[in-house]
Amino acid sequence: MEAAWITILVLILILSLIGAWKLLNWLWLTPKRLERLLREQGLQGNPYTLLVGDSMEVIKIRKEALSKPITLFSHDIVPRVSSYAQHTLNKHGKNSFIWFGPIPRVTLTDPELIKEVLNKIYDFGKLKLNPHVKLLVPGLARLEREKWSKHRKIINPAFNLDKLKNMLPLFIKCCDDLISKWEGMLSSDGSSEINVWPFLQNLASDAISRTAFGSSYEEGRRIFQLLKEQTELTMKIILKVYIPGWRFVPTTTHRRIKEIDRVIKALLMDMINKREKALKADEATKNNLLDILLESNHKEIQEHKNNKNVGLNLEEVIQECKLFYFAGQETTSVLLVWTMILLSRYPDWQTRAREEVLKVFGNQKPNFDGLSHLKIVTMILYEVLRLYPPAIGLVRKVNKDVKLGNLSLPAGVQISLPIVLVHHDCELWGDDAKEFKPERFSEGLLKATNGRFSFFAFGGGPRICIGQNFSFLEAKIALSMILQRFLFGLSPTYTHAPTTVITLQPQYGAHLILRKVEI
Repeated sequence: MEAAWITILVLILILSLIGAWKLLNWLWLTPKRLERLLREQGLQGNPYTLLVGDSMEVIKIRKEALSKPITLFSHDIVPRVSSYAQHTLNKHGKNSFIWFGPIPRVTLTDPELIKEVLNKIYDFGKLKLNPHVKLLVPGLARLEREKWSKHRKIINPAFNLDKLKNMLPLFIKCCDDLISKWEGMLSSDGSSEINVWPFLQNLASDAISRTAFGSSYEEGRRIFQLLKEQTELTMKIILKVYIPGWRFVPTTTHRRIKEIDRVIKALLMDMINKREKALKADEATKNNLLDILLESNHKEIQEHKNNKNVGLNLEEVIQECKLFYFAGQETTSVLLVWTMILLSRYPDWQTRAREEVLKVFGNQKPNFDGLSHLKIVTMILYEVLRLYPPAIGLVRKVNKDVKLGNLSLPAGVQISLPIVLVHHDCELWGDDAKEFKPERFSEGLLKATNGRFSFFAFGGGPRICIGQNFSFLEAKIALSMILQRFLFGLSPTYTHAPTTVITLQPQYGAHLILRKVEI
């Protein structure tokens, strides 16, 4: 018996020593080894601080940056929305790194290196997301390798331009509803002050409800409201100092996020089951993303009946539907709100855009062929995406020791691709980089960038945003219909305060004065 106890104690001691060694390695030895390797190559950053890294300083600088709005009307938004990244570049130069807990993150601003990272998706993978962020951004957005390839292949047909063309009437119906609401809010003199931001969020949500699920916004708005709450709760968690294992503590926030996820899954499952039944009964319209996705999935399964790994199961379809809803709503709504804000600030460009829309469509509804002739509108949208990209940056992890340009990056470090910093870089865009000048895109994107990879609002490489055509099409239709019916300018109550809530949003809304167009 005594020998048995001795054996157990020895095992406990060995396991404790192994655990202690792993903890020491994770918290100190590995970070210090990575720091040494980075500094040997000329990369600079703060010395590693046990466990927290630069987190405390990040929170302090971000809080200070967000404490006051930007002077009207400056587009130099980097100090506010990407304060710590700019602070690091100013302090340590462009070849620098920052610490996210015990992990160093190298910042890349060279377009060619950024392009290489986005093209080499097996060398530079997606980060292992915080479990709460996984709930918010599931499916294709976080999958890797074979799983990503499988999902992308099945989802691709849903975003084919010919398929999107069939959704044009649904986009137009959503915009008609929005315009009717705004017209109903106008006073007797034909004008009104309106915070257009929540209306544009609702428009994008309505559009994704109809085009993705064949349902109206009224049926889908519960999902939209729940996702909005989930986003806000997730951002609170992201901005706190990372504590290993804290996610398992059943705090009020953690419990609410999980409850929201359960409700959203149930609502989506009900939608999917209805569409499945309609498809089997040959009653599906096949003009919405979910029908096309399910049809593509069934086709893939039928073609490879003997392979159990093909096709998406119900849980995977639900994850992709959540991503439809989140990404489809977020990207388009922020693109539209910044476009309306900037056209309010620059009425000459608003006039030019309106004249073009009226020339192409008159008072008629937009049509698919006419949208491709909106050169000025396209220039404006590109410039808005350059100055106010929906996502201010991307992050990748180094999966294995890899050579990148003159750098030898060890496995375990992360790569930061700061979209907003690159889009505002005077060395890449000229001395007027922080000015609103849509004319820089008059000869197209390639000419504007001088062939460099200095514009990547929708990412790049094989993982470029699958929904970019969807978002651009919806934005063009909405902007065209708004310009046909309204003149708009900034309200005296508007405060210019861009902030990041997953995407780049106006912190205090978008208060504009709308007037009916007299033609």
